[in-house]
Amino acid sequence: MNIPKDLLYTSEHEWIRVDGDQVYLGITDYAQHHLGDIVFVELPELDTEVVTGDSIAVVESVKAVSSVYSPVSGMVVENNEELDDSPELLNEDPYTNHIAVINISNPDELEDLMSPTAYEAFCAEQE
Repeated sequence: MNIPKDLLYTSEHEWIRVDGDQVYLGITDYAQHHLGDIVFVELPELDTEVVTGDSIAVVESVKAVSSVYSPVSGMVVENNEELDDSPELLNEDPYTNHIAVINISNPDELEDLMSPTAYEAFCAEQE
């Protein structure tokens, strides 16, 4: 299982990459592996205010439909429109294919996310 060391993680198997006051949001390798072949992604609407824990996107696979939750509060400023035509990009490389970009409104919320080491231990417990 691939767990990049430069990202933060949630217990819902999302990752974020911090870039100044923006965060890139996606699903982890663990999530895409357990979902199976991803066939559809419902992207979040631009300029939507989100609060930590809000369901902001949906990923549909041949096995299941799963919500993607915002790990931070802020404003959705970008979504990855490539996923409209090619949702399988999340299976091919979930870490280079983000779902959305959020302007974070409360950077202190980042402290609630898991480090790569903590996320690896969390995934081991899930198995």
